Amino acid sequence: LLMLRQVSAAITKLPFPALCWLMESESVDEGHGKGQQSPEYEKYSQLWEKTQLELKQKLVTSDTTPWFLEHYHETPSAKAEALKFVGGVDISFVKDDPNLACAALVVLSYPELEVVYEQFKWVNLTLPYISGFLAFRECEFLVELINELRTNKPDLMPQIIMVDGNGVLHPRGFGLASHLGVVADVCTIGIGKTFLHVDGLSKADVIAKAKEDLHAKGDSFALVGTSGTTWGYALRSTDNAPNPIFVSVGHNISPTTALDVVKAVCKFRVPEPVRIADTHSREFIRTTAPPNNT
Repeated sequence: LLMLRQVSAAITKLPFPALCWLMESESVDEGHGKGQQSPEYEKYSQLWEKTQLELKQKLVTSDTTPWFLEHYHETPSAKAEALKFVGGVDISFVKDDPNLACAALVVLSYPELEVVYEQFKWVNLTLPYISGFLAFRECEFLVELINELRTNKPDLMPQIIMVDGNGVLHPRGFGLASHLGVVADVCTIGIGKTFLHVDGLSKADVIAKAKEDLHAKGDSFALVGTSGTTWGYALRSTDNAPNPIFVSVGHNISPTTALDVVKAVCKFRVPEPVRIADTHSREFIRTTAPPNNT
C-alpha cells in the first residue's frame, strides 16, 4: 500500500498537459496498439511496471487452502475448508465525472448467497486510467474497505474475494485482482467481462470459440496462449447468458478452483459477489449525496 501511495504521489506531480496526454492514451497496450509515447508516459510506465514486477514476486497461483463448496462438491477432502463467505469488490463512477466514484465491498454467505455485510465509500480517483495499470488507480480504495472489515467485523471476513477486473489474465500477468490480493493479503479471483489481447489470444478468436464451444451453463474452455501458458478460462455462467465471462487467478488460488468457485456463485452472467457490489454501489450513488470534500 505504501508503494501504491508513493507512485500516486509521483504521478500527481506531472504537469497538466502531461496528465491530459496520459488520460487520452488508454490504447497504449493490452492489444490496442502503441501510439507515440511521451517522455512522461515512458517515465511513469517504467515505474509502474517495476512496481508490478516487484509485487508479482509475491503472487501465489496455487491453492493455499483446499475449498469445499457445499451443493457443488459431493464430498469434502480430509483437509478441505468449507467456504462460508465470499466477497465482491467494485468501483462505480458518477455519470459525467470520470473521477468521482463509489468503492464497494460486499460479503455473501455461501451457499445461500445472501448479503451479510456491505460497505460503500465515496472516493475521488486522482490518477488517470491507463490501460494495464488499473490497480494504481483503484486498488488503494479497495484495500481500505477490506482493512476496515478485517478490523471491525473479522467474523465476516470473506475467505475469497471476487474482483471486477482481471487477475493473471493481463499483459504482465498481474492485473487488478492479483494486485489487490497481494497488497491486501487475501485470496482473490479476477472476473473479466471483456477480453483483451494477451499472449497471442485475440478477442475475435476467443469470442468465435465461445460461440462454438459454450452451449450451456458451466461450459468453459482454457485460455491458452502461444507460449503455452493457461491465462484463465472463458465461462458461460448461465443458460441465458451466451456471452462468456473470463475467470482468472487473482492470488492464493489455483485456476481450476477459481473456475469452480465462480461456477458455484452464478445466478446471472456476472457472479453474484461482483454483480451485487456493482448494482448496490450504483444504488448508493443514486441515493446518497457525496460529501463536500470528495
